Amino acid sequence: MRLFHVSEEENIKVFYPRIPDRNDLDKNVGLVWAIDEERLPNFLTPRDCLRVTYHVNENTDEYDKNKFFTSSSVTHAVIIESTWFEKMKNTSLYLYEFYTDDFILQDNVAGYYVSTSMQIPKAKIRVTNLFEELIKRNVEIRIVDNLWEIADEVKKSTLNWSLCRMNNAKGKNS
Repeated sequence: MRLFHVSEEENIKVFYPRIPDRNDLDKNVGLVWAIDEERLPNFLTPRDCLRVTYHVNENTDEYDKNKFFTSSSVTHAVIIESTWFEKMKNTSLYLYEFYTDDFILQDNVAGYYVSTSMQIPKAKIRVTNLFEELIKRNVEIRIVDNLWEIADEVKKSTLNWSLCRMNNAKGKNS
């Protein structure tokens, strides 16, 4: 298993545990967050880029595979709003890879792992072409005018899904 932290910052030497913003987590315990390689495509966008991502799991039915993917060979999708195309095209990201010993699984569907101890990355990978990186990982990329329709539909599906930064999305009636 490989674990990563994705950032637009290029020179992070040490990751210190931070108190989580989420209300469902203990506010007394600082965490270093990491994402597993399988769900890494969900984060291969600029940080504030709103997106809908989804991927096949063991319970995904054929109807949803056919409905949400344009090719039978693809099992993961990242959808962004068209207003983010240029920013995505011109952003570099840094994938900081961690040793996995100190991490525990926090969310299996999302692929989140956490550590309560300081982490020094074992490697840093610069990604200069996010679209190319997603394609290399066999991820379907879609660019739409409005994310709400696909967000509402994918939430009813048998896919594993993630809605990121949707508070920045155009209104449902846009």
